[in-house]
Amino acid sequence: MGSKTVMMNPKPDATHEPAHSARHTASLGIQSDTAFSEAARRLCGRDLCSIADLTVEEMAAIMELAHAVKTNPEDFRHALDARQMVLFFEKASLRTRLTFEAAINTLGGNAIFVDQTQSPLGERESLPDMAHNIERWMSIIVLRTYSHDTITEMAACSRIPVINALSDLEHPCQAIADFFTLEERFGSAEGLRFTYVGDGNNVCHSLMLTAAQLGVHCTVASPKGFAPKLEIIHKAIEISEQTGGSITLMQDPVKAVTGADAIYTDVCTSMGFEHEATKRAPIFKPYQVNEALMAHAQPDAVFMHCLPAHRNAEVTDAVLDGPQSVVFDQAENRMHAQKALLLMLLGGAKRTSNSRDRGIQSRRRT
Repeated sequence: MGSKTVMMNPKPDATHEPAHSARHTASLGIQSDTAFSEAARRLCGRDLCSIADLTVEEMAAIMELAHAVKTNPEDFRHALDARQMVLFFEKASLRTRLTFEAAINTLGGNAIFVDQTQSPLGERESLPDMAHNIERWMSIIVLRTYSHDTITEMAACSRIPVINALSDLEHPCQAIADFFTLEERFGSAEGLRFTYVGDGNNVCHSLMLTAAQLGVHCTVASPKGFAPKLEIIHKAIEISEQTGGSITLMQDPVKAVTGADAIYTDVCTSMGFEHEATKRAPIFKPYQVNEALMAHAQPDAVFMHCLPAHRNAEVTDAVLDGPQSVVFDQAENRMHAQKALLLMLLGGAKRTSNSRDRGIQSRRRT
């Protein structure tokens, strides 16, 4: 296995304290009421096709609102009364579908699911024609597709917001929920050492972009030929230069996880690439997250996975079911993060008395 390392921004020193700019200090901590309101105003009516669609300030506002809706759900019980959400899914789903439906239902709205697993979007009817019909009836469109172009074309044609619930390029809702989970655990994501081990896929892309926006020091360890896309790497670098985070790419999983606060992995073969499963298995075997690999991380490090997991493939049962695993916290938090997104995009966002609570535990400083 190669050990080439590409360091995109200066690594933090041993104190774990990030170097950060004035803008970083203003945008990642507690926002003013004016800043929160301005972010909510800009997001209302917008699409979320990519994490890169969000500014640093908008991401901070979404995270803050997610904490508020989880802590005090009754404050938002009727925030989206009579709003209609339609979900078009070309891929199978458990967490994404149920958490989106639960999210809008508990905000006072309604969800309608359309199964597209047997008929790809745009096949029976053009995407522009679909968009111009849907916008007459619905308030928001949620798409889970193979091609990212399907999402961007629908967004370009529709007068109502479109949310990417997974494409071949990104999984933004997953990444927002994941870093929300880290904020709960550590009090703040800022300055965390976050390591992703495995395929540089759509989940990895959104995690890198979100990490950059939150001032996280993100390391990705992938086999040769399976690194994230260059366009995502370059965008994550650009964002992290504003926030004091860093992006590091390498092939050595042990080096990547050493000293990490969080270790994340995903399946080695994503949906749509099943024909490569046999070829990929031996390539990714050294990247399995097991107890030996976790031992190189911080003692209180957490293990993360977007699920579904292939047990004893990319992760062992001992880690997935072990005390460091937060995978089911991540799954729960999909609903809260998506509530915040729906509220922002549909104009139901508001700041509450506890909106400033950014997590339940103090961030460890060593």
